[in-house]
Amino acid sequence: MSFLLSLSRRIDALSEFIGRWLSWLVLAAVLISATNAIVRKTFDTSSNAFLEIQWYLFSAVFLCAAGYTMLRQEHVKIDVILHRFSRRTQVKVEIFGIVVFLFPFVFAVVDLVLPLVIRAYTSGEMSSNAGGLIRWPVYALVPIGFTLLGLQGISELVKRIAFLKGLGDDPGKKKQEKTAEEELAEAILRAEGAKK
Repeated sequence: MSFLLSLSRRIDALSEFIGRWLSWLVLAAVLISATNAIVRKTFDTSSNAFLEIQWYLFSAVFLCAAGYTMLRQEHVKIDVILHRFSRRTQVKVEIFGIVVFLFPFVFAVVDLVLPLVIRAYTSGEMSSNAGGLIRWPVYALVPIGFTLLGLQGISELVKRIAFLKGLGDDPGKKKQEKTAEEELAEAILRAEGAKK
């Protein structure tokens, strides 16, 4: 079990690293969007590439940060009945959900989308819009994101089994004490302090 817990910690570290870096893509998308709007209004010109890169970035954040969201226990949970049961029973239901629903769904999506990514790559598929971007990178985000989600699912499964065996803390506790805004403000302050 110690090997699996070590693997779980490594997967958590990977998800944390990816999630933190992907958060910067939100800023990039906002800056590109604002610049595109200013250029369009000021110079009466625009580029489809700038429009498409915005949804490429949004796709990267949405898809590739799913594992990070799972790590932080921020996925939407509709808990009408389960909260009435003991925490051990809740964890057993979560294990069931991971094994029976999450893993098969991840496998099915990756299996179905990977051939489309390969075909788009080999054919050099481009956007149908004038000046648009190549399509395979955004298609590739789907299997990458679901693979990262599946990896985090493995980590969550290991943590839940460890909890049931008395070898770990409650995996359902949120990993985040502060809001995203508070964490961002602290990161900015640290960066400014490092510059001085």
